[in-house]
Amino acid sequence: MRKEEFHLKFFMCMIQSRRLVRTPQHSAGQVSNSSIPIQKPPPETDILKSLDTMDDPDTVDGIPILKNEWIMTHEEHHAAKTLGIGKAIAVLTSGGDAQGMNAAVRAVVRVGIFTGARVFFVHEGYQGLVDGGDHIREATWESVSMMLQLGGTVIGSARCKDFRQREGRLQAAHNLVKRGITNLCVIGGDGSLTGADTFRSEWSDLLTDLQKVGKITEEEAKKSSYLNIVGLVGSIDNDFCGTDMTIGTDSALHRIIEIVDAITTTAQSHQRTFVLEVMGRHCGYLALVTSLSCGADWVFIPECPPDDDWEEHLCRRLSETRTRGSRLNIIIVAEGAIDKNGKPITSEAIKNLVVKRLGYDTRVTVLGHVQRGGTPSAFDRILGSRMGVEAVMALLEGTPETPACVVSLSGNQAVRLPLMECVQVTKDVTKAMDEKKFEEAMKLRGRSFMNNWEVYKLLAHVRPPVSKTFSHTVAVMNVGAPAAGMNAAVRSTVRIGLIQGNRVLVVHDGFEGLAKGQIEEAGWSYVGGWTGQGGSKLGTKRTLPKKSYEQISANITKFNIQGLVIIGGFEAYTGGLELMEGRKQFDELCIPFVVIPATVSNNVPGSDFSIGADTALNTICTTCDRIKQSAAGTKRRVFIIETMGGYCGYLATMAGLAAGADAAYIYEEPFTIRDLQANVEHLVQKMKTTVKRGLVLRNEKCNENYTTDFIFNLYSEEGKGIFDSRKNVLGHMQQGGSPTPFDRNFATKMGAKAMNWMSGKIKESYRNGRIFANTPDSGCVLGMRKRALVFQPVTELKDQTDFEHRIPKEQWWLKLRPILKILAKYEIDLDTSEHAHLEHINRKRSGDAPV
Repeated sequence: MRKEEFHLKFFMCMIQSRRLVRTPQHSAGQVSNSSIPIQKPPPETDILKSLDTMDDPDTVDGIPILKNEWIMTHEEHHAAKTLGIGKAIAVLTSGGDAQGMNAAVRAVVRVGIFTGARVFFVHEGYQGLVDGGDHIREATWESVSMMLQLGGTVIGSARCKDFRQREGRLQAAHNLVKRGITNLCVIGGDGSLTGADTFRSEWSDLLTDLQKVGKITEEEAKKSSYLNIVGLVGSIDNDFCGTDMTIGTDSALHRIIEIVDAITTTAQSHQRTFVLEVMGRHCGYLALVTSLSCGADWVFIPECPPDDDWEEHLCRRLSETRTRGSRLNIIIVAEGAIDKNGKPITSEAIKNLVVKRLGYDTRVTVLGHVQRGGTPSAFDRILGSRMGVEAVMALLEGTPETPACVVSLSGNQAVRLPLMECVQVTKDVTKAMDEKKFEEAMKLRGRSFMNNWEVYKLLAHVRPPVSKTFSHTVAVMNVGAPAAGMNAAVRSTVRIGLIQGNRVLVVHDGFEGLAKGQIEEAGWSYVGGWTGQGGSKLGTKRTLPKKSYEQISANITKFNIQGLVIIGGFEAYTGGLELMEGRKQFDELCIPFVVIPATVSNNVPGSDFSIGADTALNTICTTCDRIKQSAAGTKRRVFIIETMGGYCGYLATMAGLAAGADAAYIYEEPFTIRDLQANVEHLVQKMKTTVKRGLVLRNEKCNENYTTDFIFNLYSEEGKGIFDSRKNVLGHMQQGGSPTPFDRNFATKMGAKAMNWMSGKIKESYRNGRIFANTPDSGCVLGMRKRALVFQPVTELKDQTDFEHRIPKEQWWLKLRPILKILAKYEIDLDTSEHAHLEHINRKRSGDAPV
């Protein structure tokens, strides 16, 4: 096998969902491892139909899913440790800062060092590259500690006019050659990446000129004969085509939603209308997702300008909302919003319009640079880490023939794309908008952007029905433990059901409430304001239906329930299985039902993600940040943190990756006392460095004997004289709090998709004047699998389920653990077999994958 083939295979196993293969000496526990401004709104049926084709609605907002299996020999793993020897990598951040950049820098440094390469910081972006001197410094493993939780970029960023001139690039080349650096990782937007590609294309000529004037020798020029460039997209606007999510976007959404939630309370108190202006000079992604996440009355984005009479539409929409009992209105405006003639639509102009025509007390809030600041979200930390790992491998694999590439997120998979292809498509979007080809611009943004737009139009534009004649009756309920985002899913389900002309009932207290008849009808306003509220407003219990078949059947008949939407965790799934079993005894149970996974444990078979897990993960990360800060202040301290999740180690693993943990103990990867000893020895060595603190996460049921108290006592005893130990049990705080933007958006689209499926299934099951559904596909789990939302019969998922431990038999996130272990400086054995390849954005644009 060629070396370049090998090393790409090796680290792709870490970044693109690879499988960890444990050996006896490196076992798993060792962490040694009418609001839309359009003249002719599309018919409701057209919008609903579009939901049926949503194959990738949440890839933009979710935590990355990886998919390929890889295998590598032990000898090849040994080679990976020496892969970077003799090579040097420089990393810089350029252009506007974005939360999560530091996570990417940290990953580049540590993975580069892991492979034996020298890694250099370039401070102040391209300006530092031109100025040289102390602006280019060699990095160490310890120099990137405590960076994960910091916003912005620790190594600095600056606009650089000098680099735009050839003389500046000549000086930059001189600085790199003198340090033996031939690999450059650039983290920034399209302008920064375009500059990097220009630098690479001129490299040979620059070396020739430097040699002519005697600034470098012939030998130096020969050793630096070509420059490898890899780009990572860091931009809160998510405006770079070729990737579904850029580093910093999710964190910016967190900042925006925090402010929207705060404004909502004061707006309700005074019956005010608020106009919020968010960033997005050329891209409306932030505004669009914010609108979905907060249930805004109207959104203005540059890709889809309103019709000429948008003022009339807007005022009518706001008035109707107040008539239905709402005490506030929220209007979201992207800073680059325009009308169809290209004229800017400003937040002040909107305010003046509302005050003049409606007389509402209206205020404007321009969020500005607060969107760039603050702690990065868990998603951005994980995304930055994954992208950083892949960037190193792309650099070390590079040849003179390899084009400069950008590491991006396609759907849920990390891929490499030719840098200039992505830049060109990004420019095509701007060109299409300049030429007023707005429909083309929307398509170029990609399918994920389009899906967000369609769901928003459906929920915000279509007026609720006034007819008292209903097509069907559908009931909605929560089952299991509460999870943030449940209310958003209920809201979406209820309103989509009403739009479809159905009568929608809500069931309180889960299956127990269904048995007791705790059921009431829900109207449009019933679920108003639910999107941002945590917990379960309907109430939720773990009770299963089997013991109450008779009472449940009676109430299904009494309330004429023809379909059931069950939003919940593992109990919702097992309850669905019991409903299927009950059909043999009770015909009343022969109605379609769909389970929407919602649990912080993320343990529902048939779905890679569950509503509420992202909120819990961010809660854990925030706590770990504070704990690490405490440890940094006291020095020589190790914290053992217990997370929730039952037997599912998702929260412990992902929080460990996002918070920079030294170890994460989970049930899925058994560990022994020898593994615990190895972890203690690892921390002992760590205390000899400048990083005098440790963080260990433990899933609550990872081992019945090695409890949190046991591990704490073991660490305390073995660390005597070297480090102190502390423990924290986070408990139910992980189930509380306001849902994150991802959970709100995910829940909203899951509810819309589920209700659309339900309406079709009810019609399909209508026989002889009644609903009779007894086929396996009439009882499904709606899950996110890799790149699509899919409906899977609950009966088909039984073979994929470990019922004793309440987890799926296969869990994708286990393949992320190698990244955690590499970044924690452990030795691991990895096994992989496939060879990655460079994809092309043009093929992606014409295929099923979104741009």
